[in-house]
Amino acid sequence: MSLSQNLSSRLQSKTVRQSIISSIAKDFNLTRILAEAYFNQISDYFLRHAELTLSTGQLQYLAVEENEPAGKPIALCRKVPVRLTLQNADEDLTVYKKSGLRGLREHKVTRVTNEAIDQGGVLSYEDIAFILTCSVVTIKRDMSRLRRQGIILPSRGWRQQMGRGQSHKTQILDLYFRGYQFTEIEHKTHHSETAIKRYLQDFARVALLHLKRFSTDEIRISTGFSHRLIGEYLALYKQHAQRPALKRILQTSKKRRTASQ
Repeated sequence: MSLSQNLSSRLQSKTVRQSIISSIAKDFNLTRILAEAYFNQISDYFLRHAELTLSTGQLQYLAVEENEPAGKPIALCRKVPVRLTLQNADEDLTVYKKSGLRGLREHKVTRVTNEAIDQGGVLSYEDIAFILTCSVVTIKRDMSRLRRQGIILPSRGWRQQMGRGQSHKTQILDLYFRGYQFTEIEHKTHHSETAIKRYLQDFARVALLHLKRFSTDEIRISTGFSHRLIGEYLALYKQHAQRPALKRILQTSKKRRTASQ
């Protein structure tokens, strides 16, 4: 090793990153490779939870990851940080003048629920009650009323109550495959185009693996999705296999995956 290479190596070993890795290796009796792997993983956790920038009236909340199955203990579920809008003065004032306090609360319930979904999380009744400082009974009543109006509002409690009914994702995908446009689905379900496109990408992953003759267990391992969601997506695929919208999504996904390889 040349003198310049030796000097560069010594200077690199004095960085904060390398110092922390060395401490991890020493404190936990790990090899340097394992210590560096732990450091990288922990750094990723911190970045994921600290990178959210908040505007006035917003808060950061830890929500259960949307693909976690209903009924799984909260402590064992993956969590994602989400940015929620508690107050939007101009928007909220307009709703309050038109619909009163109950209308404003229902507007906020819809907003935080869909903001969480847009960022890959799902809120429980208890989460929403805590965020909006009201009772769980009130939130359940509000969400039941909104759902009777045809607004799709996913929550962990609702998914458990649904039994074998379709998930909100499957309902939204069904509308898309039947020919509804993004704007129509947004208006009908109060889900953003961002969330709808993410559901389509997830569906395409399952469908393409199915076409490669992956079993349900293999698809679950590859995607991390629940058996129930995979089953719904496969049933949806069989139902709409010949529809142009479904074929177009699979072709687009195939091209994207080929280009990235």
